[in-house]
Amino acid sequence: MSAMVDTIRVDEKAIVEEAEGAVATLAEVRRAIGKVIFGQESVVERSLVTILAGGHGLLVGVPGLAKTRLVETLGTVLGLDARRIQFTPDLMPSDILGSEVLDQAPDGSRSFRFLKGPIFSQLLMADEINRASPRTQSALLQAMQEYHVTVAGARHDLARPFHVLATQNPLEQEGTYPLPEAQLDRFLMQIDVHYPDLASERRILTETTGVGEGAASAVLNAESLASMQRLVRRMPVSEKVVDAILSLVRSTRPSDEPDDITRHIAWGPGPRAGQALMLTVRARALFDGRLAPSLDDVLALAEPVLQHRMALTFAARADGVTLRDVITRARARLG
Repeated sequence: MSAMVDTIRVDEKAIVEEAEGAVATLAEVRRAIGKVIFGQESVVERSLVTILAGGHGLLVGVPGLAKTRLVETLGTVLGLDARRIQFTPDLMPSDILGSEVLDQAPDGSRSFRFLKGPIFSQLLMADEINRASPRTQSALLQAMQEYHVTVAGARHDLARPFHVLATQNPLEQEGTYPLPEAQLDRFLMQIDVHYPDLASERRILTETTGVGEGAASAVLNAESLASMQRLVRRMPVSEKVVDAILSLVRSTRPSDEPDDITRHIAWGPGPRAGQALMLTVRARALFDGRLAPSLDDVLALAEPVLQHRMALTFAARADGVTLRDVITRARARLG
């Protein structure tokens, strides 16, 4: 019994020491990103939390809000092999995954060789993902969930860590295909990108229109990031926080006995939403320099984790009720 207690204490001490080092490194990451991305603190935080938690993020905002620049900067600062795909209606699955080509040797023999597509990276930016056809979206879906692709019956594993940060314009336009619910559920968070505040926009004007611009530099690499992701999964979560996550997720599902929340919901989040919250609240705590998540982390991440995993009834939409309204009511019940 004494040996077990000693082991627990050693493990706790190791977690504390590792977390202190990670907090200092994450502060450097913030400063490096801040040289290029002005304002948008919430967007930067949620993007980094998504990656620390080991998931994929969906950035939603109108054009011109530096979504693409943010992802490029994250790739540089985190030291990841980053690639970008501009999604268009005529994009084919092979344009993402890769394809087999026929090679002919000098002796006349022929064989197929697999040419890897841009998905074989560590940080993939899927720009305007909703402009791709459902067939192409489904090809990306397998990679996001299973971390490998299948071409001509052969399996090809992706590099780890592997993250997809996709952008989506909320403006309705021709040639767009709404993401299916199954693929939306694969995104750990939906990160809404809003217009910058006055001070940030002033800084954008003065610092990006001159001769030189700020440049980001690498702070992490793939190995150190993977180590942080393992640390996030080892961080303790109190029963109070677990209960809050369960209460929040279960209160936003349809019910046989509707109340002021569930009567507006056509379908709600499944257990994967709870898993996402368990991971992201830990990652947010580490990002803020804390060793364990709190109820405030659950409240802060409720909207980005749940909003793309829910749908309102026709009656609710007709009455002007929004997903934000429903989630706000659910959060209020947690205090």
